[in-house]
Amino acid sequence: MSGPNGMLYGGDEIGALVFDPGHHSLRVGYAQEDTPKADIPAVVGVGPATHIPNSEEKVPDGNITQTGSKAGSELRHYIDVTELHVPRPGMEVQTYMKDGQVDNWDLFEKMLDYCYSKVIRSPSEHHPVLFTEAVWATRPVREKLAELIFEKYQAPAFFLVKNAVLVAFANGKSTALVIDAGATQTSAVPVIDGYALVSAAARSALGGDHLVAQAKLMLNASHIQMLPIYSIQSKEVIRERERARYTLKSLPAGLTQSWQQYMLKRQYEDFCHCIAQVSESAYDERTAASVPGVHYEFPGGYHQDFGPERFKLTETLFESSLAAPHLACAAAAACDADARPALWAGVVCGGGGACVTGWAERVARDLAARAPSSHRLKSHAAASLAERRFAAWIGGSILASIGSFQQMWISSQEYDEGGKGHLERKCP
Repeated sequence: MSGPNGMLYGGDEIGALVFDPGHHSLRVGYAQEDTPKADIPAVVGVGPATHIPNSEEKVPDGNITQTGSKAGSELRHYIDVTELHVPRPGMEVQTYMKDGQVDNWDLFEKMLDYCYSKVIRSPSEHHPVLFTEAVWATRPVREKLAELIFEKYQAPAFFLVKNAVLVAFANGKSTALVIDAGATQTSAVPVIDGYALVSAAARSALGGDHLVAQAKLMLNASHIQMLPIYSIQSKEVIRERERARYTLKSLPAGLTQSWQQYMLKRQYEDFCHCIAQVSESAYDERTAASVPGVHYEFPGGYHQDFGPERFKLTETLFESSLAAPHLACAAAAACDADARPALWAGVVCGGGGACVTGWAERVARDLAARAPSSHRLKSHAAASLAERRFAAWIGGSILASIGSFQQMWISSQEYDEGGKGHLERKCP
């Protein structure tokens, strides 16, 4: 399918872009590549401008988007870690996501402006755009996104795909039972012949953020202080479990609560990433104690080994009836009996939550105990953690570069003629 000036959308010459927005980060990059070009935190810092460059002056860093023109009421938007992690008085951290969908469109536009100008560094009119969306995405949100991409960014073509379908594609399957463990929620979605069965999808609020909250409770109970890394000037080398000795930085006054909470959360995420591990079966103190501990040093210099605690921490993800294996069983049970054997034979795990050590193995084991004995169970998770975390983006990258997909795009011409009606017809 060729564009208005005769260019092929999916050819090697013109790179389609794949956007995968989530609660933790936004993944963006060119189709045909195997990992996203950028993985940007899904928050935007909004604060007063400290210094406004004149028209002749060069803006010191491109990660800043300006709005307005007068210095008094000037608001700046700070995007990506290099700008976001700098302590700035009065900078509030806000997210544009809510319940798996874009909620604050003004902030999301700022994010897309940044993606085009600093990540892609190419005019938006040259690139067809493929967006991933949550299985429960609502019609007004989808239509607003199509309107934004076609009318503001003038993209030559656009397409929307459910992220569960893309996770299946990334793992080489068109029929699968997809378990997607994200930051704010975990979902199980049956995908049959490349279509997500929305009515059978099951989800719960047990995601990566829940694990972070548990880590916070665990460290508070152990009286271990988590200091944000930006507040430490210097620290001394100490013995294990000795009291930390550090010097605090003198920080500017007026740092907002939202920014401080965001930075602390990043620190807890790092802690979970380093020490959290899922035990093979239900938590047992003696078994967990026999596994060697993992050492972790906090920003303030305090350090110690963590043993059974790290297994106890992750057990909250599997204890309740909202756990991933329960969701998978509920989703499969909501499908036709004829479809179930194929779904149980293709259970696929993806998302950032699936990167926790031992998570995929535990899900497979719990499913083996729950799946009907008449069906053959086969569970799969990519060996590389990056492939698990970016599974939906990789699926989009594969799909947008397939030759036979090129006739599926909604072109700007079709959008001009038929409006938003094409969206429900072409992107079910």
